[in-house]
Amino acid sequence: MTGFVDGLRDRLRRLFQRHGSVDLKPFRRIVATAGGDADAVAGWSDTRLTEAADGLRTAVREAVEQQEAGRAKGGKKRKGATHPEFTDAQASEFCAIGREAADRALGLRPFDVQLVGTLALLSGHVVEMSTGEGKTLAGALAAAGYALQGRRVHVLSVNDYLARRDAEWMAPACRLLGVTVGWVNEGSTPEERRAAYEADITYAAVSELGFDVLRDRLCTEADDVVVRAPDVVIVDEADSVLVDEAKVPLVLAGARGAGVADQEMTKVVRRLRLGRHYEVDQDERNVFLTDAGTAEVERALGGVDLYSEEHVGSTLTRVNIALHAHALLHRDVDYIVRDGRVQLINASRGRVALLQRWPDGLQAAVEAKEGLAVSESGDVLDEITVQALISRYPTLCGMTGTAMPAAEQLYEFYRASIAVIPPNEPCIRVDRPDQLFQTRQAKESAIVAEISARHAEGRPVLVGTQDVAESERLAALLAEAEVPCVVLNAKNDAEEAAIIADAGAHERVTVSTQMAGRGTDIKLGGRDGEGRDRIVELGGLCVVGTARHPSRRLDQQLRGRAGRQGDPGDSVFFASAEDDLIGQHAPEAAERLASDEDGRLTGRDAQQVFDHAQRVAEGVGLEIHRNTWRYTSLVSHQRGLVSERRDELLRTDLASQQAAERHPERHADLVEEIGEDAVEHAARLIALYHLDDRWADHLAYLADLRESIHLRSLARENPLDEFHRAAIPAFREILTEAADKAAETFETATITSDGVDLDAEGLRRPSATWTYLINDNPFGSEADRAMRGVRAMIGGSTTKSPRRKKQATD
Repeated sequence: MTGFVDGLRDRLRRLFQRHGSVDLKPFRRIVATAGGDADAVAGWSDTRLTEAADGLRTAVREAVEQQEAGRAKGGKKRKGATHPEFTDAQASEFCAIGREAADRALGLRPFDVQLVGTLALLSGHVVEMSTGEGKTLAGALAAAGYALQGRRVHVLSVNDYLARRDAEWMAPACRLLGVTVGWVNEGSTPEERRAAYEADITYAAVSELGFDVLRDRLCTEADDVVVRAPDVVIVDEADSVLVDEAKVPLVLAGARGAGVADQEMTKVVRRLRLGRHYEVDQDERNVFLTDAGTAEVERALGGVDLYSEEHVGSTLTRVNIALHAHALLHRDVDYIVRDGRVQLINASRGRVALLQRWPDGLQAAVEAKEGLAVSESGDVLDEITVQALISRYPTLCGMTGTAMPAAEQLYEFYRASIAVIPPNEPCIRVDRPDQLFQTRQAKESAIVAEISARHAEGRPVLVGTQDVAESERLAALLAEAEVPCVVLNAKNDAEEAAIIADAGAHERVTVSTQMAGRGTDIKLGGRDGEGRDRIVELGGLCVVGTARHPSRRLDQQLRGRAGRQGDPGDSVFFASAEDDLIGQHAPEAAERLASDEDGRLTGRDAQQVFDHAQRVAEGVGLEIHRNTWRYTSLVSHQRGLVSERRDELLRTDLASQQAAERHPERHADLVEEIGEDAVEHAARLIALYHLDDRWADHLAYLADLRESIHLRSLARENPLDEFHRAAIPAFREILTEAADKAAETFETATITSDGVDLDAEGLRRPSATWTYLINDNPFGSEADRAMRGVRAMIGGSTTKSPRRKKQATD
C-alpha cells in the first residue's frame, strides 16, 4: 500500500510541478538591500573594493572551517540559509561590490534583474533571461561569487569564440574582485591549458573541456594532468548544451593508419535510383534496398548473393555504408566541402562543427562520394557524452533565453530547476500568427514578398533558415526580386560576429541558418547604433522564420533576436505542408488540409496540424534522449570506476605494491639494483598501459553490443536489460585482467634505471591521437527503430512498409 501511495504521489508531482517556479522574492530582498549600500560602495577606492571581496573569501573559509569542526564534534550543518554558502548579509555585500566592480571595469552597471539572476545561479539554478538582458555579465558575477566561496568554476560556452570573448571581456571586473580568469580554445598549448585551469574561473567550449578530460585519461605522469577535479560548472546556452548536445559523444582516438575509401561501393551505389532501387523512410534515418536494388547491386558485384553467409557480414555492410552516405547525407545540409575536407554542420546551430566527424567507415564513404582524400582512421581510446561530462560536477547551473520549454528535460536529467528572470524593460515585440501554405513554392513566394515589403519600408530583416542549402536558395530568390541581402551560414561562419553586428542597420536583410549560440546581440541601427532612433520609428527589427523548427525552443530563440531590452520589433513564421516537420510527423493530417487559390492554408485546423507535428517532434526527441542516456549512464558509471583506479595508479605507489605482491623476489631484486623510485615508475607505466588497453577493448565491445542488441527484441527480450546483462559481467573482468597482464609484463619486461621500454615489449601506445565528436548511432539505434511506435503513440501516425526491403542500418 505504501508503494502505491508513493507511486501516486510521484505521478501527481510530475503532473502538477512547475519546474520554473523558483521563488525570486528572497533574491529580490537581497538585491534591494545591496541597492541601499550603492552610494557608500561608490566612494571606495579600487583597493578597498578588492579588500572587501577578499574579506568575503576569508569569512566563507572561516565558516567552512567552523562547520567542519562542528561536524567533527558531532554537530550538524546549518540549514535553511537563502544562499548555500553566503549568508544573506554576505550575498548583499557581494551584489553591491560586484555591481560596482562591473561598472568601473567594464562600464556596465548591472540592473537589479541581472543581480537577481546572479543570485539564482549562485543557488544552483538554470536561469532564463531574454536575449539582450545581460546573461554574460550575470554569469561572470556568479562565477566570481563561487570563486570567493573557495570553489573552482568552469564557465562553458558553445564554441571557442564565445569562450575567449567572454573571458577577456569579463576578466577586468573579476580581477577587481580579486578573482583570476583563464580560458582555453582549440589552439591552446598544454602549458596554457594547465595555467587556465589553475585560475579561479576557466572559460572553455564544452567540447574543449571534454577533450581535455579525455586526454588526461592517457597521462602517465601526474604533473601532465591539466584539468582539476570538477566542482562548479556554469553552462551558457544551457538548453542547447544540456539538451540538444547532451547525447553527442566526444571521442579520443589513436592512430591506426591511413583511412581507406571503398571506391568500388561508391561507384555501385551511384547507379541506384530512389524509388526503384532503394527507399528512404519518412524520417530520413534509414535507407532500404528494394528487390530491384538488391538485384542491381548483386549484378554489379559479379553475381554475388548479398544475403549469403559469405557476404552478409562484409559485402552487405560495405553496401549499406556507401548507400547511407549516398542517400541520407546531403551536401550543404548535413555537411559542406571546404578546404578539400568534409566538414559537418551542427544541425542545432547551423555552424560548422570543426571537430565533428562520423565513424571511420561512414566518414570515408562521404569523402569518397565527394572525391576527396580519405582522412586518417583510428581506434577509439575513450569517449564521453556531453551529458556524462556535465554530470561529473557537484554543482550545476546555467543560463539561457529559452529554459522553460526544456524544463522537463533539465529536471529529469539534471534535477535542475528554472528561475525565470523578468526583463529589465517589458518586451513589446509583436509575434504575428504563422503564415501556412500547401506547397514550399507558395511559401517561398510569400516569404520573398514579406521581406521585400519590410525592406521597402527601410526596416532591418533577419531571416532564419533551416540549413545552408535553403539559405542560399532564398538568397537567390531575393536577388531575383532585387532585394540585396547578406548570407550567414556554415560556409562563412568566421564572419558571423561582423554580420550579426550590422543586422539591425537600415534596410539590411540578413539571411542566416540557426541563430542559437551566435552570441552577438542585434542592436538597432547597426554596430555603432547611430541609426537607432530611425529604426525604432520604423518598427524595429523584423524576424522571419522560413519553417517551424522541431522544437519550440528554437522558434523562440529566433524570435528573441527582435525586441531586445524593450526595443520594438516583430516576428512571423512561414511554414508549408511540404516542410520536413510535417512530412516526418504529420503527413496524413496534412493531406486533408485545404488551401485557397494562392496556396495558403486557412482555418484553425491548419494551425493545429503544425502545432501537433511540433509536439510530436519534441516527444520523439525526448524519448531518444531518454533511451540514449539509459545506455550511456551505465558506461559513465563504469568509466568513473576505471578513472578512480587509474588516478590511484597515477598518484600512488599502488602499481609497485601490486607488483611486489605478485612477484616479491623480482621486485626486491629490482629495487636493490635500480632503486625504489625507478621500479615504482616502471610498474606504473606498465599498469596504466594495460588498464587503458582493456578499457579501449571494453568500449569496442560495448559499441558492437549496442549495434546488435536491438535484435534481442525479436525474441521478445528487452534490449536495455540484455545490454546491461552483457555489459556488467564484461566490465567486472577489466580490473582483474589489467592487473594480471601488468603482473605478467612486470615479470618478463626489461626494466633498467632508465625505466621500461614499452615499445620494445610490444606494448605500443598510439603514436598520435586526435579528438572529434560523432553523431551518436548515425545508422539509427534501437531507439530510432522504436520511434515509429513512439510516434504512433504520440501522434497517431503510421508508416507503410515496402513489400520487401533490407534495412541498410542493420
